[in-house]
Amino acid sequence: MNKELEHQFVTNLQSNQNIVHKVCTLYTNDKDAHKDLFQEITIQLWKAYPKFRGDAKFSTWMYRVALNTAITLYRKSKRTIRTQDYDSVIFKIKADEYDETEEQQLKLMYKAVKQLGDIDKALVFLYLEDKDYREISETLGISEVNARVKMNRVKTKLRTILNP
Repeated sequence: MNKELEHQFVTNLQSNQNIVHKVCTLYTNDKDAHKDLFQEITIQLWKAYPKFRGDAKFSTWMYRVALNTAITLYRKSKRTIRTQDYDSVIFKIKADEYDETEEQQLKLMYKAVKQLGDIDKALVFLYLEDKDYREISETLGISEVNARVKMNRVKTKLRTILNP
């Protein structure tokens, strides 16, 4: 790979790395798994980057690769022994930006979302990232109508999980 392409990749990855961290948070239960998944997603992004044509925004393409990598590894991990859930979610955000109420609500939300299936997790993640249904459908490879229907069903599931 030439130096210019390598530089573009590193620049794009650095400016969008929070996408990867958020995906890792959704699909892992501890720091080590987070780091491993981050590394695996980065490797997959690097391998796929020469084929990135720019038809979609880099961030949309990155979501797709990151989510596909996470879902693939998540499905493989379901075949192994389940580990104990990690109590707290680690963020790279200054503590003064969050009050305890928001942090507790966020932990509850992540706990609820982790109970969803792999595709539903990705759908909620993209929805919470303020992606429109067109971009969600592009990223997940489903129709826009299907994305809307699935999102409505997921909202109902989450209400049930959060308000039993």
